[in-house]
Amino acid sequence: MSKSVTGGHMLYWRHNLTYMIHTDIREKIKDAMRAKEALRLEVLRGILTAFTNELVSLRRTPQDVLEDDKALAVIKRLLKQRKDSAEQFTAGNRPELADKEKKEAAILEEFLPAMMGRDAIRVIAEKKKAEMGVADKSGMGKLIGAVMKECGPNADGGDVKAVIEELLA
Repeated sequence: MSKSVTGGHMLYWRHNLTYMIHTDIREKIKDAMRAKEALRLEVLRGILTAFTNELVSLRRTPQDVLEDDKALAVIKRLLKQRKDSAEQFTAGNRPELADKEKKEAAILEEFLPAMMGRDAIRVIAEKKKAEMGVADKSGMGKLIGAVMKECGPNADGGDVKAVIEELLA
């Protein structure tokens, strides 16, 4: 792995993958400590712990730096957990816990790229539907897969599914 220092930031690269998110999280932990932002610090440390767990599961050392594509996948997983927890706390009449989960989710979302809106997804889904000749719900799974592949990591799976369900209704 090569290292380069530019503008005070350490850049890592290997096989055209960048390593900015992992190192950025480490810097943001220091900033949160200085600013005494307890919730932000807790979330950032949780992200770093999840990165370490991911590295270990990949049979790498905890000192390694996680590639951005893998780091984004970890953050998305953490965000989904927060959203699910918030829903369950709301359903369980625990608004104070749901509120905390929502605040944590907002912090996690700062590290994700902007997601495509349903209108943009609809354009791609309509194009794929015509290309594949899908006319009813029997081809829904294949269509969802094709649209997700086309959209890449910039589309939420739930939004893609909802758009396709509307198209095939």
